[in-house]
Amino acid sequence: MTKYIFVTGGVVSSVGKGITVASIGRILKSRNISVSVQKLDPYINVDPGTMSPYQHGEVFVTQDGAETDLDLGHYERFIDVNLTAASSVTTGQIYSSIIAQERRGDFLGGTIQVVPHVINEIKRRFREVARESEASVVIVEVGGTVGDIEGLPFIEAIRQMRSDVGRENVLYVHVTLLPYLSSTGELKTKPTQHSVNELRRIGIQPDVIVCRSDYPITDEIRDKIALFCDVDRRAVVPLLTLPIIYETPLVLEEAGLGQLVVEMLDLPRLNGDLSEWHTLVERMKEPKEPLPIAIVGKYVELRDSYISVREALRHAAAYHNRDIEIHWIRSEDLERDGDSLLRCVQGIVVPGGFGVRGIEGMVIAARYARENQIPYLGLCLGMHVMVIEYARQVLNSPEPNSTEFDLETPYPVIDLLPEQRAVQEKGGTMRLGGYPCHLIKGTRAASAYGENVVYERHRHRFEFNNDFRGTLERGGLVLSGLSPEGRLVEISELRDHPFMVGTQFHPEFRSRPNRPHPLFRDFIGAASGVLREGDQHTLPL
Repeated sequence: MTKYIFVTGGVVSSVGKGITVASIGRILKSRNISVSVQKLDPYINVDPGTMSPYQHGEVFVTQDGAETDLDLGHYERFIDVNLTAASSVTTGQIYSSIIAQERRGDFLGGTIQVVPHVINEIKRRFREVARESEASVVIVEVGGTVGDIEGLPFIEAIRQMRSDVGRENVLYVHVTLLPYLSSTGELKTKPTQHSVNELRRIGIQPDVIVCRSDYPITDEIRDKIALFCDVDRRAVVPLLTLPIIYETPLVLEEAGLGQLVVEMLDLPRLNGDLSEWHTLVERMKEPKEPLPIAIVGKYVELRDSYISVREALRHAAAYHNRDIEIHWIRSEDLERDGDSLLRCVQGIVVPGGFGVRGIEGMVIAARYARENQIPYLGLCLGMHVMVIEYARQVLNSPEPNSTEFDLETPYPVIDLLPEQRAVQEKGGTMRLGGYPCHLIKGTRAASAYGENVVYERHRHRFEFNNDFRGTLERGGLVLSGLSPEGRLVEISELRDHPFMVGTQFHPEFRSRPNRPHPLFRDFIGAASGVLREGDQHTLPL
């Protein structure tokens, strides 16, 4: 029978549940235990696809096209699995499903209630991801903070699971914050006690408490938490803030969490082998020459908006034995101040986004990269901007644009996909998920991948307008990646440039700490003045 680990959070949000879940997954995988992961989000949106990044950070896209919480990106990077739509559950999905069943008459005239109908639908989702993945252990993160009214159905569902599948098949982990009072120089345990009391009031006694802190946690504090929260002392696991998130599995393993989990769930008691992960972390921690890279975007104030981009850059930098020094540049600042903010960087990344705000600043970044031979990587919107800028230069006109930003442009070099023109609803209607891309021999993209066909993840409505293919290709734009039938431009690049590549898709979603994405790898190689070609480009893991 599949075993379940349910992870809740207490005291404050953003306490580190996602990294803790991903780390537990890595620890179990190091023992050859198969793992899958699921995230429960209590908001009523069906998914985060219609949310502003300021509301929810990055939208992570799975291979099968689900728009999900950014924590799924952490899960994939740590555990090295491709998750599916089953790994993302929201309150909106639950209620949409139940209301659809009720409208069909599936409940035979019964009154629809939170208990049992909502709770049963949540539990069905737990079993669905277990059945689909066939994993030995499913780790489920409950979003939000214990005590939030919107999270109560999820908490009740995980409480019932212990009765449904047996006590020996369920483990509850509570991640909580120990705040530090500078006036007294103390870490305080009272908020943790209250959070655990709230869980116990609902009917859940945590088996493990992971204590997040910016300061060392003494044995005395662990004893106090164990006593007042009624857990074994060794089940009070300290987790200090770390400079590199990939170190978290090593810290938790050293604290004994891996052994504790396998004992409590009666899993095979093999010793975990994290030696290669340790080597990877040490490689990242070694002092190295910094490499200044600009991320020019619309949402840089909230850096979680570009979390997969940031991590993909770190993966690639570690491969080339460099430290990434990210310069976060608001594209609107370039509109006001010109390209002066870019003069200290050795590479420019323009990530995805929607809407006209800040677009001309991104065009300035693309022009600066082209004119000064600075390596440039454009991701979705970043490719659109690159094409717009190049079209203005080729056509000697300021008017080429995307119809997303200017419906009246006489040169719509970026336009809606034909199948998107009739779309009325916004949620889940973009081109989403993995699609094949055929690479053109002799191009930078083909050299980076070393393959003829690759599958990459998409999230967009607008595409390269084929009406301008011939004009721009004659001007020096290379269409280096196409859809199988050749209809859609997936990758474009500039001839006679060290590295100026734009992708219609989001390569950052497929980067791993031990396997940097080929385009990020070669972008950083170009920015470093080194391009390593013809090998496997893979560190062991």
